[in-house]
Amino acid sequence: MELESNSAPITDDQPWVDLSQYNQSWYDRGRPGWYVLLWWLIQSVAFPLSLHNANGFRCSLLRRFGATIGKRVIIRPTARFTYPWKVSIGDYSWIGDDVVFYSLEAIKIGSHSVISQKCYLCTGSHDFKDKTFNLMVKPIVIGNGVWIATDCFIAPGVEIGSNAVIGARSSVFKDIPVAMVAFGSPCKVHYSRNMNP
Repeated sequence: MELESNSAPITDDQPWVDLSQYNQSWYDRGRPGWYVLLWWLIQSVAFPLSLHNANGFRCSLLRRFGATIGKRVIIRPTARFTYPWKVSIGDYSWIGDDVVFYSLEAIKIGSHSVISQKCYLCTGSHDFKDKTFNLMVKPIVIGNGVWIATDCFIAPGVEIGSNAVIGARSSVFKDIPVAMVAFGSPCKVHYSRNMNP
């Protein structure tokens, strides 16, 4: 006797998604296509060829393309910004080498925060339960005084509270409260951050 089911049969040889139907025409990059391409060209040439300590130059370029960058921000030459007009970085913050701002949606970094090398801030994903693999975008908010250690992944929609610490190689899929130390994959809170007097 066979059980009746409303769902499609599970087979190994048939794709569950139909990428030919993928459509992100609803998505707004915030600038026309030519402007996006101009930014990508300038970033790919000007950033890696700039001197390591030429932070002011890189900050200036980002501002010219719509980013909100505070004073005395450090941005390394190998950092990458998909759409800078969707990025905000507060005063005295540091952005390390090979950090990626995949800014399909807004990314806001507070003041005095450190995003260490090889971190990936991802504001876009896909609905794997949707047959057309629909694009989903959510902003990322990182508070003041945060340290995100090397090689971390920050997922769409995540908020990290001020003065929190994220340990190296963590994958952050949920919000992290204020002044907590969290690490792991998936990232979990382990204890509060206590400052030396």
